[in-house]
Amino acid sequence: MTVKRNKLDPAKLNQNASLPFELRLEDFRLAIQDVYDFFFDVNNHLVGKGLERLDDTLRPAIMSGVLSDMLTASLAKHSRTLIVNAYFNGHPDLVVRGRYPNNAIKSGEHGVEIKTTRKSGGAVDTHGARQQWMCVFVYQVDNSTEPATERRPMTFTEVYLGQVEVADFRKNARSELGTRTATLHAEGIAKLRKSWLYLS
Repeated sequence: MTVKRNKLDPAKLNQNASLPFELRLEDFRLAIQDVYDFFFDVNNHLVGKGLERLDDTLRPAIMSGVLSDMLTASLAKHSRTLIVNAYFNGHPDLVVRGRYPNNAIKSGEHGVEIKTTRKSGGAVDTHGARQQWMCVFVYQVDNSTEPATERRPMTFTEVYLGQVEVADFRKNARSELGTRTATLHAEGIAKLRKSWLYLS
């Protein structure tokens, strides 16, 4: 099985995008490439031992969590002003360096929340409606092509970064055992999509 190295096409970045917190399109290109390179290295090692690719073994929810953490860390590395929120499970994922004591805040306003989803268009559940800068990475995983040796590598297809308000969300019905979530409603997701950074 041949492992394929993925590469972001810089021509598909939105050169007219308006970015907060001194962020640059190059920060996003490098963050995505960091993830692509990691998957190439890990999958090359796994396949060399006769094992399945990471893409084929991680459950969707775990995959999204791994990607969110990796993108958060990589954007912090490349960004001029943002750093990973040191508060465990705090919000947002990236905060402005020096804005909060020890760069840690349970719930802050100054920074960017990172989300990943397989849903085209960027609709993603959050733990609550709030005013925030939200960045959504949409990705695809090829788990179906046969033979498996022909499967495409994990690919980011869309990236959005926009400022949303509480009024842009709808609350989702909660089952007896479920966790309350909120999702951007139709107008809210349309607002986010106007602030696209990358479309492939």
